Amino acid sequence: MATVDKSSVREEVDHLKAQFEQLSTEGKLSSEAKVLFSSLLLIVDLILSIFLERQTGKTSRNSSLPSSQTEEDNSSLPGSRGKGKRLRGEAARNGSVRETVTIAQVEHCDVCGEPLTDVPCTHHERRTRIDILFEKVIEHVDAEVKQCPNCQATVKGRFPPDLHGPLQYGNGLKAFAINLLVAQMVSLQRVQQLLQSMIGERLAEATLLNFVFRLYHALEGWETQATDQLLAMPALHVDETSLRVDGKNHWIHVYAGGDVTLKRLHRKRGKQAIEDINIIPRYGGSIVHDCWSSYLAYDHCGHGLCGSHLLRELAFIIETNGYAWARNMKRLLQQTCKQVSASEAKRLTERELANLQKRYRNILTRGLKALPALPERPSGKRGRLAKSDAHNLWERLKKHEAAVLLFARDPHVAFTNNRAERDLRMAKVKQKVSGCFRTELYANAYCRISSYLQTMANQGYNPLIAIQMALAGEISQGRE
Repeated sequence: MATVDKSSVREEVDHLKAQFEQLSTEGKLSSEAKVLFSSLLLIVDLILSIFLERQTGKTSRNSSLPSSQTEEDNSSLPGSRGKGKRLRGEAARNGSVRETVTIAQVEHCDVCGEPLTDVPCTHHERRTRIDILFEKVIEHVDAEVKQCPNCQATVKGRFPPDLHGPLQYGNGLKAFAINLLVAQMVSLQRVQQLLQSMIGERLAEATLLNFVFRLYHALEGWETQATDQLLAMPALHVDETSLRVDGKNHWIHVYAGGDVTLKRLHRKRGKQAIEDINIIPRYGGSIVHDCWSSYLAYDHCGHGLCGSHLLRELAFIIETNGYAWARNMKRLLQQTCKQVSASEAKRLTERELANLQKRYRNILTRGLKALPALPERPSGKRGRLAKSDAHNLWERLKKHEAAVLLFARDPHVAFTNNRAERDLRMAKVKQKVSGCFRTELYANAYCRISSYLQTMANQGYNPLIAIQMALAGEISQGRE
């Protein structure tokens, strides 16, 4: 297969775009031609994005690249991670359900015709139909207007306090729209169309956004309470991911522990963002992360490194170089994780820890002998020497031994940071489906609302009910 010069192809496409814009500016193209050529250029850009991007040998299986799926981690006590409850039998408690039971009576025998009306029933065989009835509910309140015969004053009846204007939308409709926008990642236009098909009215984009912002402000107190809960946790999962806002790169920082998930938006990724958010600087427990240097700068709290990242990096070293030390280290970490998960105390005994440390250090000692020696720094040259992935991983395992093995000592620390990665994944999916956020305010609203919905989902709450609770001022941090 012939190679493709990607730079020349891109230059040719850019040249065609420039010609198209020039012809459009000079008015030499009809409106039909403009639409046609614009569509063709979009298709060309799509093809370039799919087929001409740079390919690498690293994947989510053998590197720190994020995976679309993360496994459940049972290497820590349940209190240190989200329970991940989904609505099962509790759905009826949190939602409105109309349920009827009809008895199909047996009046006579189908074989001999004997009357069976007075014969007792031995048991029932049930068949069930579940359906959704779409019903538009309109409530009118007519305030009386009277004229006092004594003083001739005009007196009007009082409207309910929640009816502020001529037309109001109920919390059920608001919850449905917000759930579609935030949790289901549906675009504004699609939500407009869906609501129009259900109630026969097309709500303006500004109206839908007002629903979102009202919930955003209503959750301000909840966010403060959630932060206080996280600060009291024995262990936190932390991570960050990029997010496009108004064409500029921002970062979502996630803090998760127990049932609580909290996402915060910031323009920076590193230490400045951590300081401004001000959770880790006040936290005294252990944080689980992917060895990001900004987290390691805080030595007042414990550190646990994500085992999933280490296993994937070890797999890459094994595939590329076949080092025995990498294979042995991968096996040791996997065996230890399985051992901790099976333990009732979710930790190793002192004797088991001592044996683990001995095996860990022996593997690294043998690994150092297998790695090629680093070249000497040329005279007069400054900066860090270029090292292979194997060298860098070996040094990280050596330097951060305590953080790598913290999951084996602390029952609250999980082997992986999958919890944080799962909580962040939907933000990337939303960006892929709906595009970037137009304003920073809307992005902040998304972070707070999605944090609340994830937290309530961990507690088993229906998202529609959770939103209505918040709008009505009935927010609860836990189930009574």
